[in-house]
Amino acid sequence: MKNDLLIFSRYLRSMKDWSTQDKRLMSRALQLARKGLGHTRPNPAVGAVVVRDGVIVGEGYHERAGTPHAEIHALLAAGDKARGADIYVTLEPCNHTGRTPPCTRAILEHGIKRVVIGTSDPNPKVAGGGGRFLADHGIIVETGCKEQECRLLIAPFAKHMVKGLPWVRSKVACSLDGKIATRTGHSKWITNEKARRFGHRLREISDAILVGRGTVAADNPRLTCRMLPSRASRERANADPARVILDSHFQMDPASLVCQPGSSAPTIVAGVDGPASRIDALRRSGCEIWRVPAGRDGRVDLEALLRLFGKSGFQSILVEGGATLHGAFWERRLVDEAFFFFAPLVIGGTKALGAIGGPGVEKVHDAPRLHGITHRRLGDNWLVTGIVSDPGALWR
Repeated sequence: MKNDLLIFSRYLRSMKDWSTQDKRLMSRALQLARKGLGHTRPNPAVGAVVVRDGVIVGEGYHERAGTPHAEIHALLAAGDKARGADIYVTLEPCNHTGRTPPCTRAILEHGIKRVVIGTSDPNPKVAGGGGRFLADHGIIVETGCKEQECRLLIAPFAKHMVKGLPWVRSKVACSLDGKIATRTGHSKWITNEKARRFGHRLREISDAILVGRGTVAADNPRLTCRMLPSRASRERANADPARVILDSHFQMDPASLVCQPGSSAPTIVAGVDGPASRIDALRRSGCEIWRVPAGRDGRVDLEALLRLFGKSGFQSILVEGGATLHGAFWERRLVDEAFFFFAPLVIGGTKALGAIGGPGVEKVHDAPRLHGITHRRLGDNWLVTGIVSDPGALWR
């Protein structure tokens, strides 16, 4: 019993106890993990750092499903220097054999003395198993270092694991007064090139982009990742997410650029029903057709659509559509994370299109509120991000 309590006390550690060095090294592990975002599905993005006498001797991240996990890359990079060292890893090391051997065994074999974990596994069937295994074998195991950041990093994986649904990101580019187009419908370009590059990075880390038929008709976009910030990202295979067009009655023009070849990512048209001839034409153009149940308004039921995304293995969705689509997602409280890009413009006009459509809330206190707000300057533009739903709830 005493030994069990000792193991348990090693495994659970108060957030207030973390040293500046612990937080710095976990921040580095998070930085590495973000390199794998968008490319590890169905696995989560994970980063790891091996440290000996305060010096990083090995680091790595999970690059793609079926390849070695972050811990393995870091341990191999450290080599003999891993013996007696600490390892910082954003997610609890796996203790089961999947497409790769368990990382806990590799940690033991390399002689690691202390494991610092950002967050436990969100899968309730395996949560804590890796940490307990290591603690049972005499390794010091401490969890919870920069826990909130580590949980947000893998929120798409966690939500899909726990609820079978994708993490929904809402991306809006607008003027300071919240307009996404002028009264004539002109919208190119409101934000600057740096902001647009960041938007393409959001596409890269998402499994699918979702827009409405109106956006396709107005802008004729390709919905690909053409402006990735780094050469490594641009050269990585399959950088483009799936392109999904919400078209309740399958009225989209099959000649639209998003339907044309040029990307390995599929184009999916999701609707309720429509003319067989138009559906056949969309299929011939290379589109996949998803039939989705109708909501009370006769249009695609968004909750049913998200369930279909989840069943198809999509863990994250980037909503890039216009005001109508954004309004529908916000009205139904389906947004998990928001990205608002603001340009130093004032478009004005009651007939200019606002960023979020729909009826809106009746009272201010009913409005969705963002938390964990961050601000980032992109040239003369600003990016404001925030969380709508708490990722930590997925671990409870």
